[in-house]
Amino acid sequence: MEQNPPETDRPDRLEQALHTARALVMADLAAGDVAEAQIVSMVEDAVTHRRWWVEQWPEGAEFVVGLIAQDVQDALLERYGRWPLCPVCDAGDPHALDVEPELGPHPHWVCTKAAVAVAPVGALSGILRR
Repeated sequence: MEQNPPETDRPDRLEQALHTARALVMADLAAGDVAEAQIVSMVEDAVTHRRWWVEQWPEGAEFVVGLIAQDVQDALLERYGRWPLCPVCDAGDPHALDVEPELGPHPHWVCTKAAVAVAPVGALSGILRR
């Protein structure tokens, strides 16, 4: 059974989880050539929002990567359109990949139409169509 970290280690662990999430989402944005200044600001907004969330629920630190990826994806949809576009399906209308699990560790980008995992969050480099 895993023990909770001492209170003095918790802020560092939470910050590390947020930094890791930021880096992984930024890597996926860069893989799709969409890491522009305005979009980076969306990532920072998502990190700020999730910082509060993870401070309230420290046990959720392992879920923050997927949540920040979903937050950025939602913000992009509202302002720019779908992201990341599915590289698996060639026929039909372009559609975005989804993050699964929605709330869980080790999130992946998945194509729900083809029912396949495409890549872990942070590993879209070399997979996305440009």
